[in-house]
Amino acid sequence: MCGSYAGGFMARVTVEDCIEKVPNRFDLVAFAAKRGREISAGASITVARDNDKNPVIALREIAEGNLNLKNIEEGIIKALQRAVLTDELDVEIDGDLLEVMQDASQWHKDEPTPKTKDIEYIDDDTIED
Repeated sequence: MCGSYAGGFMARVTVEDCIEKVPNRFDLVAFAAKRGREISAGASITVARDNDKNPVIALREIAEGNLNLKNIEEGIIKALQRAVLTDELDVEIDGDLLEVMQDASQWHKDEPTPKTKDIEYIDDDTIED
């Protein structure tokens, strides 16, 4: 879609152009914001700058299909993760340590349940000033 301004015509990116590549508008905003920050941090751009600001460049890149959106999505997820989950635990547990850990899990079962202390209630009439 083209828009006009006093100096002539300029290319305009619209949400409709981008929705063809990213159907979910919330994802589109997240992808464009992430890509805009990457551009601000010095990433090379895949379209001509044309005096556009970084968010507009990011939207134009999305609309033209120049970006790997899966990589951008993974970057967003990685940035928001507080812990990295792995499929396997890389720590080997020695047999003696495992036995101690299993014994420790049984310790509380042998102890009697603590009893609550009986509370004496004081009648308001017995309190002296």
